[in-house]
Amino acid sequence: MSCYGTLSPPEFAGAPQRRTTAHHDTCLADTRLTWHNRARPTRRTPRFQDTTRNPMDATVNINGVVSRGEHAVISVFDHGFLYGDGVYETLRTYDRHPFLFEPHLDRLRASARRLAIAVPVTDQELADRVQDTMRTVNPEGEVTLRILITRGIGDLSYDPAVCPDPTLVVIARPLPELAEPVTREGVRLVQAQVVRNSPESVDPSIKSNNLLNNVLAMQEAVREDAFEAILLNHRGELAECSQSNLFVVRDGEVLTPPRDAGLLRGVTREFLFEVGADLGVTIREAVLRPSDLDTVDELFVTSTNREIVPAVAVGDQIIGSGRPGPVTLRLLARFRELAVAHAHESSPLAKSGSPSAVG
Repeated sequence: MSCYGTLSPPEFAGAPQRRTTAHHDTCLADTRLTWHNRARPTRRTPRFQDTTRNPMDATVNINGVVSRGEHAVISVFDHGFLYGDGVYETLRTYDRHPFLFEPHLDRLRASARRLAIAVPVTDQELADRVQDTMRTVNPEGEVTLRILITRGIGDLSYDPAVCPDPTLVVIARPLPELAEPVTREGVRLVQAQVVRNSPESVDPSIKSNNLLNNVLAMQEAVREDAFEAILLNHRGELAECSQSNLFVVRDGEVLTPPRDAGLLRGVTREFLFEVGADLGVTIREAVLRPSDLDTVDELFVTSTNREIVPAVAVGDQIIGSGRPGPVTLRLLARFRELAVAHAHESSPLAKSGSPSAVG
């Protein structure tokens, strides 16, 4: 039984309600457990601070040729455009050093291998192209990078043989910073109606340019004025979000869906296991279902550009106290500290040029 009883007062109509078995007489007075007195995200409320304004405020490298975003073009016969036939990675910098470059590149190559697309450059050549592309972008701040490899230009056919040469694109843009209230107050998620692609249909380990499954889920979140959408897998288990991996906290322990739930092996997700070990916080994989959200204390999502984002509600259901939790905030603080150190230690740019080349 909800602490609000079977009938909610009019002012609570549609407000998230956390189920509990205690303190029924004080539940309505505890404003932390309600959503009505907090500003819900709207389409006029940016999910990121608008640091780029112009979507073409970017530098693009196409097959080694660097140009401004508004001048960057590819052929309409490129199979990445025609069929989404390609793979990609998104990275960000800390102190202008690409973070976790090698794990991202390993996943890029693995994805390309599963699609039988040849990566046309060596690791160092790709690092050089990244450096050339980001050199003049947001020189006093951080950069977000997208690396794409497509099947290339060819006839209107699914036959890979019609595309002799892959297309390699690097896009560098100013990093969009999260709005400060996002971390301070947390965000609201929704459970998408669209189901995550079955692993037997589309291998989730392939980070493919064809993101229709994710697009449809995120469209649901946009319609519901939510920050993100949670996708269930074909077994009805929690898998991941449209643009991020999912974590819950219960009794101080952090749980995340296992890889066989049909999720992409997130590079940031993997790094978080190291952060947890550093803090002495247990992080482990576990099968999670929608009903588990009734009993978790905290919820957060992770991705490259967003780091760790606390979620305080799913649909109309409040998570925990309705505020970002202590475990989430500890992980976020330590994540940022370790990320800066790791980016400096493992930056591929230091191997390919002088520090002034990236500053």
